[in-house]
Amino acid sequence: MKETYSISLDKLIKEFSLKTVYLPSPAEDIEISVNEVDRPGLPLAGYLARFEEERIQLIGNAEDRYLKSLDPVTRLARVKAYMEAHPATVIVCAGLATLPEIAEQAQRNCVPLLTATEKTTELMAAIIGFLNVQLAPRITRHGVLVEVYGEGLLLLGDSGVGKSETAIELVKRGHRLIADDAVEIKRVSAKSLVGSSPEIIRHYMELRGIGIVDIRRIFGMGAVKNTEKIDLVIKLEPWIQGKMYDRLGLDTEMIDILGIQVPSITIPVKPGRNLAIILEIAAMNNRQKKMGYNTAEEFQKKLMGQIGLE
Repeated sequence: MKETYSISLDKLIKEFSLKTVYLPSPAEDIEISVNEVDRPGLPLAGYLARFEEERIQLIGNAEDRYLKSLDPVTRLARVKAYMEAHPATVIVCAGLATLPEIAEQAQRNCVPLLTATEKTTELMAAIIGFLNVQLAPRITRHGVLVEVYGEGLLLLGDSGVGKSETAIELVKRGHRLIADDAVEIKRVSAKSLVGSSPEIIRHYMELRGIGIVDIRRIFGMGAVKNTEKIDLVIKLEPWIQGKMYDRLGLDTEMIDILGIQVPSITIPVKPGRNLAIILEIAAMNNRQKKMGYNTAEEFQKKLMGQIGLE
C-alpha cells in the first residue's frame, strides 16, 4: 500500500505569510495531504460533480469578479453549495477583500479561510512546488550526500568503507556536506530526487576514533547545505583482487531509487587511493555527460578511427 504524507496548515501559513480569516480548529491540527491546487471556477458556477474537496482552493480576480456579477441570491446559493462540498482550505488571493458570503459560509461549514497578497498564479505555482517537496514519496538510505562542483553525489557502501572520511576530505577541499549516515531521499518530480539529513543529525558527522563533529562550526556555514538534488550514486567497495572494474566508462550503470533511474558508478577502495580527488573527477565527468560530451565515447571513436586508418 502506498504511504501518504501530510503537513499541518500552520506550516503553509508560515511559509507564505498567509492571513487567517477563519479556522475551525488550530492550524497545527489541520492536515494537508494532497499537493494539487485548484481554482474553483466551475464549482462556483454550479458544477460540483467532479469536485476534489481534498485540494487547496485559490480564489483570484476571475472568481471574485464572477461572483460580484451575480445577483445576491444567486451568489449566496453558489457560495453555499461550494462551501458545503467542504474544500480542504480556501485562500483569497491578490489582496482581495473577502466577500461576506464566503466568510459566512466558511464558518457555517467549518472550512479554513485564508487570504494572501500574492497574485493567484504566482501563489499557485509556489504552493504546488512547496507541497511537492513536503508531501513527496521518500525513503531513508544509509550513506553520505555531498555537493561537489554543483553535483549531488550519494555515497553508498558498507560501514567502515570510508564514506565519512572521504566526505570530510571533500569538505576540506571546499565542497559541501548535506547528510552523513542517514540520507532522506524525496521524489519531488517525475525526474528529480532531493536528499537531505534528518534534522536531529543535520550538519553532524561521525568519525571513527574521534566521535561526533559539527561540520558547520568547524568549517563554517559555507561547508554545509540543507538539501541537494541527487545527480550521481557512487558505490564504494573494498578492492577485490581479480574483479573486473570498468576502466573506460563506456558502460552506463543505473540504480533505481523511488522509480527514478540515477547514474551510478562503483569505485574500489584500497589504501593509497585519494578518493576525494576521484570523486571530484567523477562529479565533473558526470556534469560533462549532462552537457552532451562523453569522454569515453569520444575516445572510442578516435580509437576506432585509428584502427580503420591502419
